[in-house]
Amino acid sequence: MAADHPAVRRRQPSPARPAPGSRGNPRARASGTSQPPRPRRDRGPRRLVKRLRRTWDRPLTAYYVILGTGLLITMLGLVMVFSASQIQALSQNLPATFYFRKQLVAAALGTGLLLLASRMPVRLLRALTYPFLLITVVLLVAVQVPGIGVTRNGSTNWISVGGPFMLQPSEFGKLALVLWGADLLARKGERGLLAQWRHLLIPLVPGAMLVSGLVLLGNDMGTVMILTAVLFGLLWLAGAPTRLFAGALATAAVLGALFIATASHRMDRLACVLATDPGPGDRCWQAVHGVYALASGGWFGSGLGASVEKWGELPEPHTDFIFAITGEELGLAGTLSVLGLFAALGYAGIRVAGRTEDPFVRYAAGGVTAWLMAQVVINIGAVLGLLPIAGVPLPLFSYGGSALLPTMFAVGLLIAFARSDPAARAALAMRRQSGGRKPSGLTRKTMRRRGTDAPSGER
Repeated sequence: MAADHPAVRRRQPSPARPAPGSRGNPRARASGTSQPPRPRRDRGPRRLVKRLRRTWDRPLTAYYVILGTGLLITMLGLVMVFSASQIQALSQNLPATFYFRKQLVAAALGTGLLLLASRMPVRLLRALTYPFLLITVVLLVAVQVPGIGVTRNGSTNWISVGGPFMLQPSEFGKLALVLWGADLLARKGERGLLAQWRHLLIPLVPGAMLVSGLVLLGNDMGTVMILTAVLFGLLWLAGAPTRLFAGALATAAVLGALFIATASHRMDRLACVLATDPGPGDRCWQAVHGVYALASGGWFGSGLGASVEKWGELPEPHTDFIFAITGEELGLAGTLSVLGLFAALGYAGIRVAGRTEDPFVRYAAGGVTAWLMAQVVINIGAVLGLLPIAGVPLPLFSYGGSALLPTMFAVGLLIAFARSDPAARAALAMRRQSGGRKPSGLTRKTMRRRGTDAPSGER
C-alpha cells in the first residue's frame, strides 16, 4: 500500500527532552516544568544516631528509662534468685523456693516504697532526712550491742526482727547519708557558704566518718567503700576543688591500706585478684569459681537453671556472686544485657542531676547514682576477678531484702526527680489532658504534621 512506502511515511515528532532537574520526578516530567532537586536524606548509621539523640532529648525519656530499667532489673533478679538459690535452700533442708519467696515479699514491699518515693514531695523528704539519719545511727549502734546484733560470715551487721527475717542497718545508712548530705549541701549553697572549705567539709565529712566507722565496727569493708564513693560524689557535685579531692583520695588510700593490712582475711582477698587457681588452702576458691562460671557460659549460656557451679562449687551463688550464675546460665548475652540496663540507669540518673535547677535534687540524684554505680562496679569487678571480694550485693538483682528495700526507694526518688523537671511536668500534664490520644496535628498513618505543629510536650 502507498501508506507503507517509505517516501510517504510521516515523520514522527521526536520526544521532548526532560527539563533539567526533572529526572526522577514524575510530576516534573508530566508538567514539563523545572523543579529544584530534593535534598538527600541521611540514611544508615547517621540517621539512626540522629533519631536516638532526638529521642533522648525528649523531656520524659529519663523518667521512662529509670522506671523501666529499675523494674526490669528487679524482675530479672527475681528470676535469677529463684534459679541460683534452689540448691542452696535444699542443702539447708529448706524448701526449694525459700529464698525466692522471701525476695518476692521484699520486692512487693520495695515496689510500695518505690511508688511512695515517686510521689513524695521534696519538702517532706527534706524534713525527714535528719530523723532518718538519727534512726539509722541508733540501729548501727544497736548492732554492736551483744544479744541484739547477729554475726554472719564474720560480719556483725544484722538485727533479727523475728523469724527468718533480718535487718541490715548499714544498707539504710547509704540512703541516709545521701539524703542528709544533699539537704546539708543545699542549705549551705543557698547561703553561699560552699566556697569556704570549712563549710564544705564540716559537718559532712565527720558525719560520713561516723556512719562509716559504725559500719566498719561490724567488719563490713565493702559498705564503707560505697559510703566513701557517695561522699566523694557529693563533694564533686558541690564543686570541691581538685586539690581537696587529691588530699581526700590520698587519705582514703592510706586508711584503706591500713585496714587491709591489719586483717588477714582482707589480705587474702587482695591476693586473689586476677587469680587463676584456688591457691594454697583454697583461699581463692570463690574468686576462681566465679570466673569458671562466667567462662563456661559461652555466648548464650547453658540454659536457665542448668548451672553447675551453684551445686556447692561456688559459695553465695544467690547473693554476692549471682552475676556469675547469670553468666553461666544466660551467657555473654545475658551479662551484657544486665550491664546495659545498669548503664542506662546510671546515665539517666546523671541526666536528672545535670538538668535540674533544684540544688537538693541535684545532690540527691547525683548521690543515689554514685551509690548504685559504685556498688555495681565493686560487685561485678569482684566476680570478674579484677577487684577484691567485698561482700557487696548487686543492687536490685542479688538476694537480700535489707538491700532491696532502700535501693528501690532510691530508684523511686530518681523517678520523682525526673518528673519534677519543668518540661517533664508539662509533658505529663498535656498527656493527661489529651487522655493518651494522639495529637490532632499528626496523621494516623504516617504521624507527620498536617497543618499544625504537635505540642512540645508530646515530643
